[in-house]
Amino acid sequence: MPGHPNKRFLFLQELKRRKVFRVIAMYAGTAFVIMEAADIILPRLGLPDWTVTFLIILLIAGFPIAIVLSWIFEITPGGVKKTESIEADSEPDPSVSTLRSNPRVGNVIIIVLILAVCVLLYPRVFKRDSLKNVRDEDGRISVAVMPFQNMTNDSTWNIWENGIQNELITSLTNAAELKVRQPESIRIVLQSKDQTGHASLVPSMASSISRQLDASVYIFGTIKEAGDMVRLNAQIIDSKTEETFKSFQVEGAVHRLMFLIDSLSMMVKNYLIISELQKKVKPDMRPYLSTLSPEAYRYYMMGEEAFKKYDFPSAMDMLSMAIAQDSNFAMAYQLMASSYANQGNVLMAKEWFGKADNKKEYMSSQQQIFAKFVRALFLENPNFAIKYGRQLQEIDDQSPLLYYNIGEMFNSLELYDHAITEFEKCLDIYAGWGSKPGWGAHYTGLGYAYHKTGQFSKEKKLYEIAEKDFPDDPGILYRQAVLSLSEGENSAASEFLEKFRTLLKNNFSAPDGNIATMTAFIYGEADLLDEAEKYHRQAIALDPANPDKMEELSWFLIDTGRGVDEGIQLAEMALKNVPDYFIYLDTKGWGLYKNGNYTKAYDCIAKADSIQPGYFPRIAQHLEEVKKVAVVEN
Repeated sequence: MPGHPNKRFLFLQELKRRKVFRVIAMYAGTAFVIMEAADIILPRLGLPDWTVTFLIILLIAGFPIAIVLSWIFEITPGGVKKTESIEADSEPDPSVSTLRSNPRVGNVIIIVLILAVCVLLYPRVFKRDSLKNVRDEDGRISVAVMPFQNMTNDSTWNIWENGIQNELITSLTNAAELKVRQPESIRIVLQSKDQTGHASLVPSMASSISRQLDASVYIFGTIKEAGDMVRLNAQIIDSKTEETFKSFQVEGAVHRLMFLIDSLSMMVKNYLIISELQKKVKPDMRPYLSTLSPEAYRYYMMGEEAFKKYDFPSAMDMLSMAIAQDSNFAMAYQLMASSYANQGNVLMAKEWFGKADNKKEYMSSQQQIFAKFVRALFLENPNFAIKYGRQLQEIDDQSPLLYYNIGEMFNSLELYDHAITEFEKCLDIYAGWGSKPGWGAHYTGLGYAYHKTGQFSKEKKLYEIAEKDFPDDPGILYRQAVLSLSEGENSAASEFLEKFRTLLKNNFSAPDGNIATMTAFIYGEADLLDEAEKYHRQAIALDPANPDKMEELSWFLIDTGRGVDEGIQLAEMALKNVPDYFIYLDTKGWGLYKNGNYTKAYDCIAKADSIQPGYFPRIAQHLEEVKKVAVVEN
């Protein structure tokens, strides 16, 4: 009603007058600072783990009490007094001064608390590679393992202080990525500091000992017992800053102590080794690699290196070993599928992508989107791959891998200007990192788009940079040969061709028929069709029973119009060897289309479309073209 303030408004005004909101802010900020400090300090004082939990419960319980007290009482120069109601307080005594009437002190406290919260939150929000700054000049991490502290009040556990230390040292010493200080060295330094009893060994002293041993990090642990259960805790700590990188805990029955020690050793070892191995992985790939097995991680990286060199059989061997070490390593399955796809074995690629999909429960949401993205690159409409790629870019817009693959999809859609934008962004990110691209294809994708848009000068300059980063890369040599032939630079083209063929022969053990086919492709892209046809026919002469060679010449003759009838015959010969192979069916159907036999053409291409294991833009385009005329004919 007019003239009567809203009750909710009056209540909010009363909360404000009694400074309840300010008390809430101050209490929350103070509680957060206390919890953070307790999380750091209490474990290092050797207090039980439940002390931190108990403190949190006390702070939560105190929250409503603080609110009630702030409503009832106020602090004045004369002491704590009950807050008067708004009616009683409507005519205040000017001689009475309270701290409520002067908010400066409270504001200063709130500002200090905000700054403290920001300082504590900063390392958690912006923390990157936590172990980056503790690697030695040779790239390895040096580690000192301190004797574990017996916190059980049972002296029979004292023997395990050094026992667990020795087990950890033995386990870590076997890792080539680590440099582990031996127990004798640690014992001598401890004795020099009168630390013969390990119960008094505090983190600051352990840090000093670790620095004296020139170790970048140290491992500090405790032994605790409750009934017939034992708990082992360990922390990996920076020797200089005393920052805790990672904490580990295992617990179980006392009679399984050795098993618990082995488990703890493995957890610590795996964390340190994987942290070391990760520095060899491009930053944009790290979010997608999830395995707790260092051996699986190592085999995966070896497989990836072979993949980047186009050595797909070796890549598959390494990936098989990675999967043997960790059968839930989803990224290894995806790269295996990509290896099959890059060799033209789409059926096996589809099978392996299916195996990767079965590992979704072991993937983060980001990794699941990435799995869809990689699958779409090879088996689905390029527009789906672009969609998933854009979703990933919303999470991380500084991943060159995403820009590269999206660029490849635009190339497949013949949207070359869009492709150029993506490829150039990919290379810009690498340049900003001060790093060369991940592999030669990051250059050749852009070079292909430049070539298709007639930007030969840019293309040439690009390859001059590319060959410095990736000398003797077959993909780069291939594109250099195409460009030189296109510009009529026959001498340079001959040199590139000779290097390319020799590389295939010596490094990849490629059969002569395959080398002839690749040479034909180069001349075909340069629009030198006579030479292209010569090498296609040479490939058949070298491998006459190979249906792929028949289809490759068949496609060339049909697509260029140089011999459609012969092309159809060759496609039929290939189909006799491999009936109902979708690529061969599409090639034959396109020949029938070129000859005006639209109904049979439609039947062939529609069948190819129905049985293809993935998505092939060529088949989709052919089907659309044939549908137009087949409908008119009918």
